Amino acid sequence: MTPVRRMPGIGRTRLVAAVSTGLLCAALAGCGHDGAATADASTASATTLASGPPTSAPASLPEPTPSASDAPTPTPTPADEPAATTSPDEPIAADASGAAALWGKRYSGTASISVDIYDYCTTDGSRRRADSQSYSMNSTLDLSRPKTGGDETESNPFSMLFAAGDPSQAGAVSFWSSAVSTTSSQDLAGNPRDPHLLLTYWDIEWSDGDMNARLTDPHTQQAVALNLLNWPSPVVACRSDLGRLPGGYPHALASGTTFAGRLDGSTASLSAEGSSTDGQVAFRFEFDGSAS
Repeated sequence: MTPVRRMPGIGRTRLVAAVSTGLLCAALAGCGHDGAATADASTASATTLASGPPTSAPASLPEPTPSASDAPTPTPTPADEPAATTSPDEPIAADASGAAALWGKRYSGTASISVDIYDYCTTDGSRRRADSQSYSMNSTLDLSRPKTGGDETESNPFSMLFAAGDPSQAGAVSFWSSAVSTTSSQDLAGNPRDPHLLLTYWDIEWSDGDMNARLTDPHTQQAVALNLLNWPSPVVACRSDLGRLPGGYPHALASGTTFAGRLDGSTASLSAEGSSTDGQVAFRFEFDGSAS
């Protein structure tokens, strides 16, 4: 009986111990499982953040437009310091002794002109003087602001236009220091260009009333020759007995033609000398005029 009574006690003792051990192991296993899950979650979260932004990141939002209240208020210009503006049509201020004081002047007077006519009617074909003529014509000299065309401005102290006689009259003379020609808005290669082309013919020097001007480019290659002497040509070359063409023929003046003398705010006393590009006409004249 004694052994039979001891066995349940031992069994109970072992059962209690086993239950206690099981509970303890369950508790420890439960703690270990929870802790591992927590660590794994933390590790996964850290790995996800470290791997970069999600594959479908939201588009960048535009910067907010400042409201009217946020815009800076412009500082008004003080009334006693107005911004200086200059109109291109306003005359440029200049000392009375400067060339700008002559802009807008017109001188009227008379030009005494002498013309020598040349031809090549000799037996050997050499140039000879065939005739000479002298006459006088009412003349004008106009001075103005240097002309501007495209992005260029005439480099002379003033723009000059001299005219002796009517352009269609035989013996008439014209001097143009510059002109603005209207051309195509594209060059031959199709490149864009300014259609307003400045052509400068004369190089003018002026200082304290002394003027020295020289024709440097007649622009015959551009077919815009404006410095001319109108003189009649024979109907048939080397046959003066058959008469001359009526009204004259414009001969372009050659480079080297000069126009010099005294020119001030009240009077002009100038002389000119030159020849035509074809070598058929040479001339000289004296011009005296008064400013009006």
